[in-house]
Amino acid sequence: MFLIGPALLEVSAHRILHRLHETHGVPALAAAAAIPALSAALDQHAAAVRDILRHGVPGASKVPAAVLLAGYARGLLDQVRETSATERESDDPSRVPTMRGHAPGDLIGWAEADWAQLRLAGVCLHAMRQPA
Repeated sequence: MFLIGPALLEVSAHRILHRLHETHGVPALAAAAAIPALSAALDQHAAAVRDILRHGVPGASKVPAAVLLAGYARGLLDQVRETSATERESDDPSRVPTMRGHAPGDLIGWAEADWAQLRLAGVCLHAMRQPA
C-alpha cells in the first residue's frame, strides 16, 4: 500500500533542498572554485552534516536522506532567525544586526561567510553527494 504522508514529506524536503541549493549551494560552489580555503571549509561542513545525521539522529537509517537534510536545514534557519531577532531587540545601539544565514552575494562575501552560511552550503554539498 502507498502512503501519501511520507511521499508528501519527501517531496517537500526536495523542494526545500532545491531552494537552498539555489541560494547557497550553487553560489558557494562557484566561489569555492576561486577560493581554495572556502572549498576546504565547505568540505568540512558537509562532513560534519553527514556525521551529525549519521550518528546523532536515532533511526536515521530509516528516514530518507532528503527528509533528514531538509529538517536539519530548517532547524538551522529557525535558529538563525531566532538569533537575528534577539540581536535586533538588543538594547546596545552599537550592535549591528548581521545577515546570518542569508547567502553572500559575491565572492568577497563568501570569503567572509559566517558559520551558518557555510553550514547551509555544507548541507547542499552533502545532499549533492547522496546517491539518487
